[in-house]
Amino acid sequence: MELKEIQNLIKFVAKSGASEVKLEMEDIKITIKTGSSKTETTFYQQAAMPQMPVAQQPIIQPVVTNEEVQATSESEASDDSKYIVIKSPIIGTLYRKPSPDKPLFVKVGDTVEVGDTVCIIEAMKLFNEVESEVAGKIVKILIEDSSPVEFDQPLFLVDPS
Repeated sequence: MELKEIQNLIKFVAKSGASEVKLEMEDIKITIKTGSSKTETTFYQQAAMPQMPVAQQPIIQPVVTNEEVQATSESEASDDSKYIVIKSPIIGTLYRKPSPDKPLFVKVGDTVEVGDTVCIIEAMKLFNEVESEVAGKIVKILIEDSSPVEFDQPLFLVDPS
């Protein structure tokens, strides 16, 4: 094999995009490695924008004692403990109306029976009705319309009494 043939082989391998070629003949062994197997990473960093100084205004915060915080959290916990929670049976997007021009399924103060639809959850373009498993009065709505929900996420608080 002549030098000209080897040079042509090198050019051919470089153009083909191969990273490595090994050629073995009776009296010659050639290994051609191109630089295409090397990876190069480039990082771009945006320059920080200069910020204008802002006049500092004092922040006034009310002083709350630990006893007040404990009393408030205990009263909220005891209030919510008597309610039954309607939870999301699936992951998806919650809608409180059957369609945008229709009224809400339920609102705070409404009475629901077992099997009443309280909302729908869209999952993979399928609309699934969420039915109440308890009879009672809707006390609190824990999620906004058109919001994503997770499995077992609390949606409504119902007072069964």
